[in-house]
Amino acid sequence: MTITPVPKAARTTRSARSLAWARRRGSVARFWRSYRTHRAGLFGLGALALIALIALAAPLLVGGDVQSVTNAPGTALESPSAEFPLGTDQFGRSLLGLLVWGARISLTVGLLAAALSVAIGTLVGIIAGHYGGWFSTVIMRITDWFLVMPTLVLAIVLATVMSRSVWTVILAIGVTSWPTTARLVRAQTIAVESRPYIERAKALGGGHSHIMTRHVLPNVMPLVLAQTTLGISTAILTEATLAFLGLGDPTIVSWGGMLQDAREAGAVSSGHWWYLAPPGIAIALVALAFTLCGRAIEAVLNPKLGVAR
Repeated sequence: MTITPVPKAARTTRSARSLAWARRRGSVARFWRSYRTHRAGLFGLGALALIALIALAAPLLVGGDVQSVTNAPGTALESPSAEFPLGTDQFGRSLLGLLVWGARISLTVGLLAAALSVAIGTLVGIIAGHYGGWFSTVIMRITDWFLVMPTLVLAIVLATVMSRSVWTVILAIGVTSWPTTARLVRAQTIAVESRPYIERAKALGGGHSHIMTRHVLPNVMPLVLAQTTLGISTAILTEATLAFLGLGDPTIVSWGGMLQDAREAGAVSSGHWWYLAPPGIAIALVALAFTLCGRAIEAVLNPKLGVAR
């Protein structure tokens, strides 16, 4: 039996790859050991895990017909009871079922809008910090213009002129809330590119794309991760505000849409608190949970911040 020897280059590539994966696993393990010392961060992570599990299991827990107006199981605006623990809306639908189903839309919009915002901000920040000069000045003046303009007002304008859908809300939030990330990433990019190994990479022939993707991006990713976590809570609140103002998709159920329906049904003036309280509390809890996770991640990645545990 003949044994074919493995080429030396292949062995070197395989060992380098396994070493890289070992380092990544070690970094994740160290991150988790430090993260779990933050009790507030653990509370936020546990709350998010529970809410995400409920959202994913919504079709099994409440069924897809919970949104149906024609097949509503109860009467309009019933107070909480054994059959309907959170009462019913103006169409007789279970508010508990709507709350569970609405978590899917609110979390999806928050995650995708925050991801879009951070992606735009990271791209703009790295490019502006890397090239510098007049090009960076022009980009940062545009960024400053977006920064001083109220994000909610810009999002309302976009949501008004475009078709009313979930994707419109995601786009409206994402393209109006990126300037803060861009400024933070630009500052971090300038700090990274002042280090000696960047000069060595340039001397060895590393181009712009190589420097930005292989050296700058990995060093700004911790900041991007923390900013994404904090941005999700803002995106969820903005989505709820847009839906409350009637700029969301009327064909889907979200927590902000539930608040809008409660306002239109006169829940405030008629004292139907069970219609207003559940979606409002759910929005506040999710925003708080993401904020706690974001602050804990910031404290782990930058211990100088001194965030209280």
